[in-house]
Amino acid sequence: MQKDRLLEKQGALDALNNAKFGWFHIKACLVSGIGFFTDAYDLFIIQLAVIMIGMVYYHEEIRDGDTIIKKADKLYPVSETLLKQSALIGTLIGQLLFGYLADILGRKKMYGTELLIIVFTTITSAFASNTASPNGLTVVGMLIIWRFFLGIGIGGDYPLSAIITSEFANTKNRGAMIAAVFAMQGFGILTGSIVSLIVLLSFSSKLNNGDPLNYLQIDNIWRIIIGFGAIPGLVAIYFRMTIPETPRFTMEIKGDVEKGARNIEQVLKQDDTVYVDSNQDEKKQKEQKPTFRELKYYLTKWDHGKVLLGTAMAWFALDVGFYGINLNQSTILKQIGFGGGSNLSQYEILKQAIYGNLITSALGTVPGYWLTVLFVDKWGRKTIQIMGFVALTILFLLMGLCKDILGQFLFITLYTLANLFNNFGPNATTFIIPGEVFPTRYRSTCHGISAAAGKLGAIISQVWFLGLGAENFKAIMLTFAFFMLIGLGFTFLIPETKGKSLEEICQGQEQSIEMCIYLSNYSQIIPR
Repeated sequence: MQKDRLLEKQGALDALNNAKFGWFHIKACLVSGIGFFTDAYDLFIIQLAVIMIGMVYYHEEIRDGDTIIKKADKLYPVSETLLKQSALIGTLIGQLLFGYLADILGRKKMYGTELLIIVFTTITSAFASNTASPNGLTVVGMLIIWRFFLGIGIGGDYPLSAIITSEFANTKNRGAMIAAVFAMQGFGILTGSIVSLIVLLSFSSKLNNGDPLNYLQIDNIWRIIIGFGAIPGLVAIYFRMTIPETPRFTMEIKGDVEKGARNIEQVLKQDDTVYVDSNQDEKKQKEQKPTFRELKYYLTKWDHGKVLLGTAMAWFALDVGFYGINLNQSTILKQIGFGGGSNLSQYEILKQAIYGNLITSALGTVPGYWLTVLFVDKWGRKTIQIMGFVALTILFLLMGLCKDILGQFLFITLYTLANLFNNFGPNATTFIIPGEVFPTRYRSTCHGISAAAGKLGAIISQVWFLGLGAENFKAIMLTFAFFMLIGLGFTFLIPETKGKSLEEICQGQEQSIEMCIYLSNYSQIIPR
């Protein structure tokens, strides 16, 4: 009987691994990708929104005789950093929480919940305002709170989307499928700039009519561009909640090989028939949910632990630089005279900031993601990650050491190339690899840990940026270069997964996992 179940399981998984790329695979990428589009839009739109919030709530009054002139000002550095940090801290928590719960409760049960959180907190962020009490929270304080909870939803999307796509993918196209999901981040960042430009242009007549209270129109602009982020999320909620449980979770954690095999057959044949399970009590007894103790035993073995160390540290190092330049893009571009200038109107300051984002997103960010989609299953994940870290180290060194002699055009070119090699490099591969290299029992948890390590790097980069200040640009860029070298070093702990099924990647670990389960279940009788 046990042998028959193993043969049935292997046959079903072989059918899934060797399946032709079809409509279900496209649907899985679209359903997961829309979420990442929303994540990136909501996460990175704040860099433009903080400029506008500063103009509205932190404007400076200057008198020229009896005339009051409104001069565009900006948020206090600490307030700006907290606004950017709050979502990152929430994301870190969400990655750990949802990653663990998806291994315990199932991928399907958690999928869609994180998107509900994102949509709700995006809407509440758009309506944030000062509280009625004189000593109450300001609009910035309310935004910090709502963006923290927004981050929890965004964090949940990382392990869930990566694992669901990975576990439904065929072997041949798995890397491209996971990369395509993550590549929607690029479109989310680009769309944020496009929406911001359209909304700004629609207010141009009101902003350029000479009224000293024009800055109040900007209050409407930032609320509209933030609120827009809820729309794609609303579209995807239904589809996420109706996606089936992954067969690998059903077979390996729930212990229901029959249902898992049936799910694979339904997916490949596009059969929407709903089956009622029988013998639920018997099947529940076969469930072997992973525990923290079991995961600890698994990771204490160096062959397994070094892989998590490699994925986590590479992602940590990458995000120091990635979020360092992307959440401070407008500030960085001002260092070379792009979007700065005390004589510019509020409208021109905003327009130049948006143009800078458009240029780097359209020429660097979006192409980088899709180059990864194109080459990841041909070149391999590890090759692209190593190439990206090497290129980023060189580019950050050049921008840091040669800023004063590069000129505006050359600097923007190097900056755009940095965005390109971030995404045609470790920003994509650090997301892909943790969804493949761990066994099903711990795959979501370990992806969540790896992603959370990345967000820790992002948080540190914002504190570092605040501490040094934009004027210490050279030190900031050299620090980023140093962390790219760290990421490069830890990449060599990670195995190549190109062309291997998820079962082949974890081949030979069955006895080790069984021992971890045994030690976890019976550790109380083992002498200390």
